[in-house]
Amino acid sequence: MKSIPLASIDQPVSALIMGSDYFSPDNQEKVNQVLEHYITVGGNTIDTAYIYNGGQSEKAIGNWLDAGNRGRINVWTKGGHPNKNGHTINREELTEQLKISLDRLKTDQADLYALHRDDPTVPIGAILEWLNEFVENGQIAAFGGSNWSVERLEEANDYAARNGLKGFSFSSPNLSLAKAQDPYWPGCISLDQQSIAWHTKTNVPVFSWSSQARGFFTGRFTREDKSNDDLVRVFYNDQNWKRYDRATELAKQKGVSTIEIALAYVVNQPFPTAAIIGPQNQTEMESCARGAAIELTQAELNWLDLNK
Repeated sequence: MKSIPLASIDQPVSALIMGSDYFSPDNQEKVNQVLEHYITVGGNTIDTAYIYNGGQSEKAIGNWLDAGNRGRINVWTKGGHPNKNGHTINREELTEQLKISLDRLKTDQADLYALHRDDPTVPIGAILEWLNEFVENGQIAAFGGSNWSVERLEEANDYAARNGLKGFSFSSPNLSLAKAQDPYWPGCISLDQQSIAWHTKTNVPVFSWSSQARGFFTGRFTREDKSNDDLVRVFYNDQNWKRYDRATELAKQKGVSTIEIALAYVVNQPFPTAAIIGPQNQTEMESCARGAAIELTQAELNWLDLNK
């Protein structure tokens, strides 16, 4: 499987990152099976967060890690999610959340850490000082931003370079063949052509959430089926259905499935990319692995994306 090296961690991040928002100690046996299937196909990085499933995701992962599995996987968690009273990022909350996350995960250090959202009212220098303090304390190895604009990422890394600090190693927006016409959740960011051009220029890796567009390419939905309100709101438009048709056509040519082509689109970008996936059984996991192994040319990427 393709992988992305990051300077601060020992294992390069695999092109498939295992999502865990449904994980819980209540379904620990299933969690263990899914993680074993994931490692079998070549994956090595798991995505969780302080808020996922009310903290149950981190607890279930911690149980698996504590059974002698810590060295087999990169652990990525997140903090700084918007709260009900308006979003603020502050040192005290992040420090407390990170300590709780590490306790739940039963590990001393998260290989990767991200801020779930940005708060542009907080000076970028202050945020970088807090994150660098976590690195110096040994609590995290590398950090990035989830749903941060490329403008703020650039501001952060320019500031870090000028002040001898560690900068953002990765970004985690939505990147998928189907383009979001409305944020899936408030404050979420999906890459547009300008953002893709920035990542191509800077080579900052993208770890994409909803990399398969929330099931848009599974074949379970049609133009006429409007039963999923969120999917209709975010992805239903003529251009995305044309992308779906082209993905289906290319899939037939290559002898694979439409959703595997959609996943291949994400991992074949001209800059480092990884796709966060959410398979819940071995069949779905193997489909993701096939998608990640497909090679697409730039011409095929352009054609899928309705570009000349």
